[in-house]
Amino acid sequence: MTAAGGLPRPSGGAQVVHGLRLAGRYLLLAVVAVVVLLPIYVTLVGAIQPGAQVLDYPRSLFPTNLTLDVIREAWRVGNLDQYLLNSAIVAMCITAAQVFTAILAAYAFAYLQMPLRNVIFFVFIATLMVPAEATIIANVDTIQSLGVIDSYPALIMPFLAAAFGTFLIRQVFLSVPRDLRDAAALDGLGHWGFMWKVAVPLARPAIGAFAVFSFLSAWNQYLWPLLVTNTDRYRTVQIGLRQLASTNIDEINLIMAGTVIAALPIFLVLLLFQRQLIRGLTAGAVKG
Repeated sequence: MTAAGGLPRPSGGAQVVHGLRLAGRYLLLAVVAVVVLLPIYVTLVGAIQPGAQVLDYPRSLFPTNLTLDVIREAWRVGNLDQYLLNSAIVAMCITAAQVFTAILAAYAFAYLQMPLRNVIFFVFIATLMVPAEATIIANVDTIQSLGVIDSYPALIMPFLAAAFGTFLIRQVFLSVPRDLRDAAALDGLGHWGFMWKVAVPLARPAIGAFAVFSFLSAWNQYLWPLLVTNTDRYRTVQIGLRQLASTNIDEINLIMAGTVIAALPIFLVLLLFQRQLIRGLTAGAVKG
């Protein structure tokens, strides 16, 4: 027998094998989903559970007597409003600076003619191989010499540029047809105008994905804010969460509530910008 279009129809045995393979894939995906989501679910439930119930053994996956008082208590005890504000300011400033500098550097490496351009670019990209811990002492000395310890500039200055973003956006700029650049030049559009009116709009998915990545990296920083801040006025939420855990080590539900509060902005960013993140990550893999 043949199917529409003259193609041979799969036999009954082949259909059974195909069905079993499909069922196996769905089963594997379901197992992976449970493994990934179970710790998140346990943390969420623990954050709205009275302390005595959190320590019950064996624990119920569907507890009762849930309350938001634990969230309020974690917010009050942990002074999380100040820490969240500091993290938001630092993360947004770092993201804006890294996106701006990455666009400028990527455009320069993609379009401007200069001696040893490729050599400079590969040296620039080679900094990705240097672990952050190897430069942290030099960065702390620099911040101290500038006299800006325990301030927002101390938290932001070492992260004004990112080699990864430059590499990602440059690759997109290189895919822009040269004809567009030539046509823009004939119309009197200079480098600055071409970059903002043509190149950047075409690279928007990659720029959006990098912005999300940059924000998440800045939000989750712990070691650097710990080294360059001395007071709660400038400390970020990751340090606040650690302090909450160390001073309330017996109150697991309070620590879980603090974790949920600290992770909520990240969840919102991923929820709002998931389309840009996916488009940016798949831009180089899908053609057409």
